[in-house]
Amino acid sequence: MIHPTAKIGQNVTIKEGTVIGGNVTIEDNVYIDYGCIIRDNVHVKKDSFIGARSVLGEYLIDFYRDKNNNKCKYSLVIGEQSLIRTENIIYGNTVIGDEFQTGHKVTIRENTNIGNNVKIGTLSIIQHECNIGHYVNIHSNVFMGEKSEINDYVWIFPHVVLTNDLTPPSNELMGVYIDSFALIGAKSVILPGITIGKDALVGAGSVVTKDVSEEAVVVGNPAKKIRSIREMKHHLTGKPIYPWRDHFKRGMPWADSDYETWFSNLGLKEGE
Repeated sequence: MIHPTAKIGQNVTIKEGTVIGGNVTIEDNVYIDYGCIIRDNVHVKKDSFIGARSVLGEYLIDFYRDKNNNKCKYSLVIGEQSLIRTENIIYGNTVIGDEFQTGHKVTIRENTNIGNNVKIGTLSIIQHECNIGHYVNIHSNVFMGEKSEINDYVWIFPHVVLTNDLTPPSNELMGVYIDSFALIGAKSVILPGITIGKDALVGAGSVVTKDVSEEAVVVGNPAKKIRSIREMKHHLTGKPIYPWRDHFKRGMPWADSDYETWFSNLGLKEGE
């Protein structure tokens, strides 16, 4: 079932059971697997893959008042070369950059902006009004509360929870802010309004109740600083291992050289 106003590009595969709504644009070389629902006002850019039984452009709450999507002109944009695996649900009024990748059964709520080269693992939930930068890696079973702000090159490991309500239940929500190159260890909980500084490392299982300074390593409940990342050594070689961008390049834009060379060729200053 394809709405007559939908625009379908060249070499597009649409498998059985898929429904495509009005004002939808599917660019060239897109593959849409079995049983997908592409609601109104969705734009899937070229060379993307949409896994079976995914729902793109899911309704926002105002649809349920009169069941008329014509009044709800919320759009969803999926960037080029994206890989969305089986049974994702992505709401409208959201913009996602190029080379986006998800695991299975990911939910992304409305009013969210996601940059390029972002990965979100299986069963993770991104609540509404979140902003996620470029080259962010979010592992499986992460819960990202409403109004979270994630800068570029951040790693968030499995079962992390970003909270947003200091006195629940309330209407005064304060999202977590995580600055560039920070790492959040598995099963950590970050309390509302907390800032995690650039290059900081939150140890696994920590409960973060206070802001974390740049390059700090914090662990425990409540999390406390134990050292600088620059004091951390590789467990086998004994050599320095942080900042991680100087030692890790897989999947990063400096994969063909090193971070310092790549960054200097951009002609930018740190922080730009």
